Parts: sequence; C-alpha cells; structure tokens
Amino acid sequence: MENPFEYRNKGQFPVGIKNNKAIMGAYEMGTHNIVDTSYCHIQAPVTKIIIKTIKKYIDDFNIEVYDEVKRTGLIRHIVSRFGFATGDVMVVLVTNGRRLPYKDELIRMLKENVPGLKSIVQNINTRNTNVVLGDETLVLYGEDRIVDYIGDLKFNISSKSFFQVNSIQTKVLYDKVLEYANLKGDEVVFDIYCGIGTISLFLAKKAKEVHGVEIVKSAIEDAKVNAKINNINNAKFYTGKGEDVVPRLYKEGLYADIVVVDPPRKGCEESVLETMVNMAPGKIIYVSCNPATLARDLAYLVEGGYKVVEVQPVDMFPQTTHVECVVGIQKN
Repeated sequence: MENPFEYRNKGQFPVGIKNNKAIMGAYEMGTHNIVDTSYCHIQAPVTKIIIKTIKKYIDDFNIEVYDEVKRTGLIRHIVSRFGFATGDVMVVLVTNGRRLPYKDELIRMLKENVPGLKSIVQNINTRNTNVVLGDETLVLYGEDRIVDYIGDLKFNISSKSFFQVNSIQTKVLYDKVLEYANLKGDEVVFDIYCGIGTISLFLAKKAKEVHGVEIVKSAIEDAKVNAKINNINNAKFYTGKGEDVVPRLYKEGLYADIVVVDPPRKGCEESVLETMVNMAPGKIIYVSCNPATLARDLAYLVEGGYKVVEVQPVDMFPQTTHVECVVGIQKN
C-alpha cells in the first residue's frame, strides 16, 4: 500500500475505567486488559476525535462502563465507521441495556466535535459474550447507515455490515479479480461468500449475470439494496450456507462459467469445493485471508482437474502479519 497508515474504515474499542478515568483502546495480547490509546496509527484520523469525545462524555457524566467479570455497567464498546470517499462518519455505542443517560448531551458533543458525522446508533448487547455487537440497534441521530464508494460503485454501510476495512486496497484487490476473470459479457458467475455484494457488483458490470451466496441474512439484504442504488439488475442474491445453496443451484440446472470464492479464515467447505469441481467452470478465482486454508483448498481443486495460474498477494492490512491473496485458477 502506497501510504500504509490511517487506512482502516472501521474501529472497535473496548471501554474500561482506570484511576476513575475512562480508557479505550485495544486488548493486551492474550488478555482482556485494555491498553488505553488516544490515537491508533492504522485507524482513520477522525477516530481520535471520537475517542476523545466519548471519554469526556463518560468522565463528565459519570457513565458506568461494563465490567466483564461482574457483568454490570453500561458502555461496552465504541465502534467507528468512516467513508473514505464521502467523509461520512458513524459512531456506535454498544451498551449493556437500553437506557443511555445524558443521551442528548452525548449527541450534542459528538455533533459539535466530529466532522462528517452522519449517524449515531446505540447497539444493545446484554449477553455474556465476546461478540461485540448485539441484535438490537437504535438510531440516536441521523441515518442508520453511511455511504462509501469502491471505484464508482456506491455502498450503504450499516453498523453490522461487513465491508472490507481498507477501502483503498479493496479497489486494488477487486481490480485483480476482474483481471483474472477477463469477462467478455456472456458469462454466468457465482460469487460464493458474497457478503454485501461488493465483488458481485463489480463482476455484474461486465458479466451476463451474477449469483451471490451468503449465510448472513442482513448482508444479503444490504447486497440487494446496493445492487438497486447502483442500477445493477443482473445480480441475484441467495441467503444460506454456500455448502447448501451452491449444490442446490447446480442440481436445479444453474451452471457457472466462472466461480469467485471469498471465504472466511476457515476456508471453503468441502461440499462447496466438490460442487465447483463437478460443475467444472472454466475459471475459479479464490480470494483468501488465510494462506494455510488457501493451500489446503487449492490442493483439492488441483486434484479435481484445475491448475493454479497465478497468485497475487495484496497488502490489505498494513502493519500486521495478515495478507489477502487473489488466485487465478483454470480448468485443465
């Protein structure tokens, strides 16, 4: 990445108290001890203002913060989302309960201090869990989503939307996917593990039709909205596990010329790989955030009659050990 700092469009910060002052930052490795910070070198610069403002709100109004051991207190996490192309900002307060004291004062403080503020939401999570977000979200100010662009495509992003955290390198990654696909306009493409449809919509601009599959229902709802706001009519989205939906579509007679997979760190389910081999698309493009499961799945595909043509790492997460890879695979 040309400038590998201040690139993250999403931040998640646990909240605590130390010496009667609010602290916010990241967990010390291997623990849930919070390392306090006022500035993170990989977060969007506006995050610094959000942290400072909410710390002041907690201190000025003696707002209780969540205690993981006692399971008492209110403020659990702060989540920030930023649209690099639009300047839109969303602030999410994750709370252990619905009542938020001095809510109007908090809204005023954020509006006065945070440039580009479009959304303040409260997410309610009363469960004893390490999962940050709960099921219920209340809009305190503005909209329930912000807008960002990847290339010339527009995306609505809610508090729960999955969206690649590095908008700039996402464009680099997707351009590489399109290069490997080399679409002519008459192809049927499957996008498995499609999320909110980001890759699907890039492909749909140049393919005959795209079929996206994703297990998270809210992500599929976002994908349909994103297709609509970009006037894309040749992308269809299905809710369900890839290992269930893809074999069903194949049995119903829907075949793909090209398959794109972008699975979670655990890689593809074997039934998805098996269906791809049986369907025998001319090309498979594999986007991976875990080289170990990528190597395992590529071995399966090679055994099934495919060859790996090219692998391109993309530095999606500068200053960390993680890397994303795009792999071009062709039928022998």
